[in-house]
Amino acid sequence: MVTSPRSLGILNLERGLVAGESPAESDIDAFKERLDFPIIAETVTGAWADNVIQGDPALEPAYVAAAHRLVERGAIAISANCGYSVRHQAAIAAAVSVPVVATSLILLPLLLRQYPSWAKIAVIAADSTCLDDEMLGIDDPTERKRIVVGGIEGGILWKNEMKRPALWTEPADVEAEVSTCVARLRADHPEIAAVLFECTLFPLVAPAIRRATGLPVYDITTLCQLTFSSVA
Repeated sequence: MVTSPRSLGILNLERGLVAGESPAESDIDAFKERLDFPIIAETVTGAWADNVIQGDPALEPAYVAAAHRLVERGAIAISANCGYSVRHQAAIAAAVSVPVVATSLILLPLLLRQYPSWAKIAVIAADSTCLDDEMLGIDDPTERKRIVVGGIEGGILWKNEMKRPALWTEPADVEAEVSTCVARLRADHPEIAAVLFECTLFPLVAPAIRRATGLPVYDITTLCQLTFSSVA
């Protein structure tokens, strides 16, 4: 096992072999573009976008095993490149001795406290039909009403990610789909004061969404930055 410098470890989904790339390193561009510290990755065996998004409890041992490999290589904090990994957050955190932030969704309690009680938080997901209340982690019914969820299911990115191997999606297509989703939610809920991206591919278009909406936009790299700076 080769030990890396103190790094952020990413639990990577299966991607399939792409010419000139390592499967463990081929899908973390959104992290590398936004974060200025070392990043390493380990693939979670058997975890493809389709079965992670839809939920498969049988993947939990593979998540834990990959997390152990990351720690052995020098990870001082661990995240994941799919927000639906939230289903395994507790098991991973219990298995390793470093902070685990498997999903941006664990920012929700913090965001609800940052904004006034009338304000709403828009959660933009890869597939809103697979995002349930347990994954949001907000038990108070009053607070839950402040969260509105939208998704880009059925779009270009979703269709590409559901394939094995997954296909590349142009950033312009991602931006267009996310922009449409945000605009639709804002039309229905003018009280939206901030946006939280579930999908770990969305940070690539976060600056564009901030400029277009004027709203604060949070994503997995926001949480990784906070977590890594606290331990590094």
